[in-house]
Amino acid sequence: MSPQHSGPEAVLPHTPATVTVFASPASWIESDAVAQCHQVAALDGMIHVAGMPDLHPGKGAPIGAAMASTVLYPFLVGSDIGCGIAVFPIALKRAVPEKLAARFPDLDRALDRERDADDRAWSVLDGDIPAGHTDGLGTVGRGNHFVELARVETVVEPDRAGRLGLAAGDLVLVVHSGSRGLGERILRAHTEVHGAGPAPDPAAYLAMHDAAVRWGSLNRRLMAARVAHALGAEPTEPIVDQCHNLVEVRDGVYLHRKGAAPGDGRDVLIAGTRGTPSYLVAAHAGPDANHSVAHGAGRKMSRADALRRGRAKHTVAELRRTPVGSLVVCGDRQLLFEEAPTAYKRIEQVIADLVDHDLATPVATTVPLVTYKTPDVGSPPQREQRRRRGRP
Repeated sequence: MSPQHSGPEAVLPHTPATVTVFASPASWIESDAVAQCHQVAALDGMIHVAGMPDLHPGKGAPIGAAMASTVLYPFLVGSDIGCGIAVFPIALKRAVPEKLAARFPDLDRALDRERDADDRAWSVLDGDIPAGHTDGLGTVGRGNHFVELARVETVVEPDRAGRLGLAAGDLVLVVHSGSRGLGERILRAHTEVHGAGPAPDPAAYLAMHDAAVRWGSLNRRLMAARVAHALGAEPTEPIVDQCHNLVEVRDGVYLHRKGAAPGDGRDVLIAGTRGTPSYLVAAHAGPDANHSVAHGAGRKMSRADALRRGRAKHTVAELRRTPVGSLVVCGDRQLLFEEAPTAYKRIEQVIADLVDHDLATPVATTVPLVTYKTPDVGSPPQREQRRRRGRP
């Protein structure tokens, strides 16, 4: 559903904003990220900046932060409006990673309403495509986005997990993606005129923003359906679908989340890496944390550093099988190194910080079996698509 908005009750005089970072001394928090939090805190109208334990520097604004203000700043959310993580139960008779990895569809190839009219994934579409935006529909994108087949490993809170229909050993699809080119188009239209300044017409921006949030959620459902059909299963409704790049109006102010998931009583999947568990948590963050929790492990290396260090330490073959025995489907060698598990913070420390600050309670862990990033060159689905296009 679309976020509901109403304007701030009043524009308050600017006073220095507070900054709180919910991390322990043992956590890896870069000074540049903390400095960005304070830079944001100095913006007109800013009230409070909450840094999550996965906090790391971003382009102009921190990632892993929730920022409350009486003024709406589109650049604080960024271009991937509506990015989030959804969890879909999936029923498979046997889960052999080597066999299933070869059956993943090409999620770089967008769905087309005419060309792919008979694709069964369209069954999840209820109504019109938000904003009429069809470019990139049903695709995962690059960066840290992924689609993962995972197994529920440890159940910490059986009652809560049971309400979600989960038990140890169950299989799930975890889908992390956003609004693709739609969010980028919305931010670019703003920055070309206003740069990093506030939205002159918040209601107009929010109308476009809400469409991008709905688009991101639809896209996650379409990808889950595409994968489910390819693996011989039926699509299911998500048991979790939380967006971590968005603006909501809460308590009369604009709450910007950039890499921070809603923490107000909802279930959230906090992503680890392709070589570590992820954590399903019950979030219960209060106003000090801007009602938010972490969205993942958070980067500790830049992409350039991860590429340089990874090439010195690992081979491509080593990165295609992870420490937990799962397989990685990724035909982009550079991305394979950039997204290596060693490029990220320890997910266990991130979760421990959330627990220590009483922001979330772990419910269950999931362990990857197959993590999809981009199609492997020469994979069966890609060969079939090349054949259909008349290519050798």
